[in-house]
Formats: sequence, structure tokens, C-alpha cells
Amino acid sequence: MKKQQLNIFKKELTGELKNILNWWATHAPDNTYGGFYGKIDNDNQVTAHSSKGSVLNARILWSFAAAYNHRPEPGYLEMADRAYQYIVNHFIDEENGGVYWSVDYRGEPLDTKKQVYAIAFTIYALSEYYRAGKTENAKQLAIDMFYLLVEKAYDPIKTGYFEAFTKDWQPIADLRLSAKDANEKKTMNTHLHVLEGYTNLYRIWPDKALGEHISILLDNFFEHFIDKKTHHLVLFFDEDWQAKGDLVSYGHDIEATWLLLEAAEAIGDKTSIKKIKEITIAMADATVAGLDADGGLWYEYEPKENHLVKEKHWWVQAEAMVGFFNAWQISGDEKYLNISLENWEFIKTKILDKQYGEWFWGIVENGSIMPGEDKAGIWKCPYHNSRACLELIARN
Repeated sequence: MKKQQLNIFKKELTGELKNILNWWATHAPDNTYGGFYGKIDNDNQVTAHSSKGSVLNARILWSFAAAYNHRPEPGYLEMADRAYQYIVNHFIDEENGGVYWSVDYRGEPLDTKKQVYAIAFTIYALSEYYRAGKTENAKQLAIDMFYLLVEKAYDPIKTGYFEAFTKDWQPIADLRLSAKDANEKKTMNTHLHVLEGYTNLYRIWPDKALGEHISILLDNFFEHFIDKKTHHLVLFFDEDWQAKGDLVSYGHDIEATWLLLEAAEAIGDKTSIKKIKEITIAMADATVAGLDADGGLWYEYEPKENHLVKEKHWWVQAEAMVGFFNAWQISGDEKYLNISLENWEFIKTKILDKQYGEWFWGIVENGSIMPGEDKAGIWKCPYHNSRACLELIARN
């Protein structure tokens, strides 16, 4: 029965991966001003003259390059080429290094701050693109950005990465990735994706210094980001690694488990691999508290207020599918596999847009679609859902 379930799971995810990428290839290209539209609503209507985000473009590049590396269809490489050229021509700051946070609809620099998170995703995407097309300039750009982050953003005394800077790498007052974040100097989210970017770069460039920085990042998670009592992630810190707040992000908790293991395996760190496998089960069990009866995973929990944010976001579901599947592979306990399969059933029922394609941003407590959210935007990208499909197809 389990083998049959897994075969169906893989077949459905293979079809869904194709659906996701077809939607982006059909609706996202901006044939007037180049690259991809900055904002598309739930009815597939483009919001005219929207800004274009570096994170969106890097995630489009990664998604199509990764899909091509999984199955070399020319159309996937064509979309990856388009994203790569747009990033090189419009997002790269030739003078100061790194990427702009956003450009306007014509591709002119708009928000020129240097957000380490965005640079991490650019490293991640360029590395994947190099694997697809063997473009040497893409590889060199990724290497240059690694060196840049170590030089400009890394804390050589306390370790870790500072969150954001001005265009020319000076201190900046507002460090936040988004309005909902705490304005703190070191954040779990950025470190997790610096780790992910470095891991992908290591696959094409197994440099000793890069491997050492991956090890340091893993230690940051062991020592600071993973709460040893609750097994949830601590999201915000000051420059001295003093925790700021106790907000629980269920999606990040389960996402971190498999990304940490992936990083340790990439550099062949047997001690960290063993430690992460043990921690993974504890973190997965902590995440179970955020599951609803319908198989969906709630967004966030605020312990001091005992307040559960009763929204089920698309990316949180994608990470739940992978993370609990990973916990099953590590432990052999089928309860985790069942959670992953039930979460996919929830996605199919509530998150997939059967009329217009792609995934809704999410649903609220009564099951209705979250109003006013994007189908594509500065945060709504093909990355979490395509990555979940690719990851589970590979693991199945």
C-alpha cells in the first residue's frame, strides 16, 4: 500500500511541477520591458508598472534552472536564460557589488539597499544556472558574491551575517526584509538562505574557505537559532547573539530541518549530519503542534500572547511536505510520511488554483482565500512549490 501511495505521490508531483512552471512561463514574462512582471493577481491580471524584486527574479532563475537539471527541456533553459540575462543587466550593482533589492518596471534601480538575503538567493540561483548551462560568468558571479558577503556582511568577531546595508555597504537604519519582521541585525531567515546559497555554490565550487563558512553557519544554528528547550527556531538576534522575541514560525522550523541536513551532507561533515538527524525529529515533533486537522500547517504562533496566526500560507505547506517526508526517511516512523501525504491532499484541495493555475497565497481560518495577495510578486515566486516537487520527486 505504501509503495502504491508513493508512486501516486511522485506522479502527481511530477504533473504539478509541470503545471507550476507552465504557469510562470506563460504569464510572467514581460515582453514589453524585459524580464518578468513584478506583480500578478489571483485572476492572472498584471498590475501595470509594478517594481521588480531581486528575490523574485533569482527564484525564477533557480526554479527553471533546477527543473532543466531535473529534466532537460529546452523551454526551461530558455526561461532560465531570460532570468539570468535580466539579473545581470538590471540587478547587479557593477560599482558596489551585490544586487539591488528592486528595480522599476523598466529595469532602472529603485530600492538600492543591499539585503544579504537577496544576495544569498542570487548565489543560489547562479550556482544552479551554472549546472544547467555551464555559463562560466554565472559561476564567477556567484563566487564573487560569496567573497563580497564575507568581506562586507560577515561578523568576524561574533560570527554570523548582518542583515542589510546601504547601496555602498554602509550601516542602514531599517534592516528589515519586510514590514512584519523585527528590525534586528541578525536573523534566522537570512542565515538559513545564506546557508542554502553557499551549499549550492559548494556543489559547483568545493572551495575550502566556502566549506568552512558552511560549517560556521551550521554552528550558528546549533548554538543560537535552534532553541534547545522548545526545538523551535529563534528568529531574531542583536549583533551579540542576544535573542529578540519568541515568535514561532512553523514553516521555517520544518524547512530548516532538511536544509541543514543538505548543507552538512554537501560538505561531508559526519558529526553535523548525526547531530542534525537527531535534532530533525525533535523539530518535526515541535512543528506538529502547528498542524490543523485538515492536514494544513498554520503560519505562526506568538507564545506570550498565546495567539495562533490562523493562516495557511502556500510556502509553509510546501515546506511541510518536504520536511515531514525527510523526518520519515530519517526515523522510519510512518507518522511523518502520513503527515506529508495529508499535507499534499490539503494543498490539492485548498491551495491549488484549479481555475487560473499556480497556488494561492493561502487561506484563512474559515477556508476562504486570503484577500489582496499576489499570485506573483516580490515574495510570491515559483521557488517553494517547485522546489518541494523537485525535492520529493528525487527522494521518492
